[in-house]
Amino acid sequence: MIRNGHGIADPSKKLGPGTKRTVRVWCDGCYDMVHYGHSNQLRQARAMGDYLVVGVHTDEEIAKHKGPPVFTQEERYKMVQAIKWVDEIVPGAPYVTALETLDKYNCDFCVHGNDITLTVDGRDTYEEVKKAGRYRECKRTQGVSTTDLVGRMLLMTKAHHSSRELPSEYREYTDSFGKCPRSHSPWTGVSQFLQTSQKIIQFASGKEPEPGDTIIYVAGAFDLFHIGHVSFLEKVYQLAERPYIIAGLHFDQEVNHYKGKNYPIMNVHERTLSVLACRYVAEVVIGAPYAVTADLLDHFKVDLVCHGKTEVIPDKDGSDPYEEPKRRGIFHQIDSGNDLTTDLIVQRIIKNRLEYEARNQKKEARELAALEAIKKQETMTMTEGAGVQVERS
Repeated sequence: MIRNGHGIADPSKKLGPGTKRTVRVWCDGCYDMVHYGHSNQLRQARAMGDYLVVGVHTDEEIAKHKGPPVFTQEERYKMVQAIKWVDEIVPGAPYVTALETLDKYNCDFCVHGNDITLTVDGRDTYEEVKKAGRYRECKRTQGVSTTDLVGRMLLMTKAHHSSRELPSEYREYTDSFGKCPRSHSPWTGVSQFLQTSQKIIQFASGKEPEPGDTIIYVAGAFDLFHIGHVSFLEKVYQLAERPYIIAGLHFDQEVNHYKGKNYPIMNVHERTLSVLACRYVAEVVIGAPYAVTADLLDHFKVDLVCHGKTEVIPDKDGSDPYEEPKRRGIFHQIDSGNDLTTDLIVQRIIKNRLEYEARNQKKEARELAALEAIKKQETMTMTEGAGVQVERS
């Protein structure tokens, strides 16, 4: 078990008289290609209690029930650990959530989104805890899913950069990507993500830098926020005793200029939430300039500027975007020890495209079967209820 909490007292210690009992919450999942939808689920779950324990399934379990994961279990463990609402993770958690697991980790109840998770044989993985009344539901985040992100990578279009209605060719592709040919599941699909100020407030820490903090600035696309980014930010965080990391996110057009193709895969609003969910980041600059200017450094009172070992592409005029921090002697290049990039993730997806499409088709087929069973049960219940009413009358 890996503990990385919010400074909560050890919940295993006995509480004194009059002390409020710590409410421990359980979440579990694959957390493959962790995105802001996963983070939002964990944020909501954490708000329901005092201490959040997150179980992450192994590669073997995911392959058995869903198909091949994009990321390895070690990568997924570290990604979940880096989400700021998570207090503790349990590697290798069972795919089916049992009361035994909740009791083992002293959790009062478990939380899941308002969709359905099924085993390979079509059984609801939360059936046991639901029957025992130890299940809570949170809202699923609209506008993002692993299915959608994979679709964006495979379809070389820039449609997802636009906040307007999605063009027909993009919607047609994403609507059919990995879909069961018979119908569409309400839990597997693509909807447009609409950013709101409230969502940013929910994700932001609201913490201002204090005297004695070391203000560190990092900039980039932070696209498909992944384990490479987390490893880099963790190393940056370790540079100071009291680090305050500000992440500058470039606009989509800026990223597309120096990355090309259909990059960024996530638009700037989605990337903002992904970065804000990371425990190492204190603040985000939305639409930061590509070049780190004197005005930016002075405005935020930056002490250090850091960049990873990835190539620094010159600005439009051919100049070094880090020229000013280098001149001031505050530029640091950081070796994160992790060479994963957004490009490599896309390559993983393309290489295994058919497997991922087959995985999504199987997933939706099981969801449709479950939906049909639910409807049938509801119809039977209504029919039985109507029969009772007739007898009484």
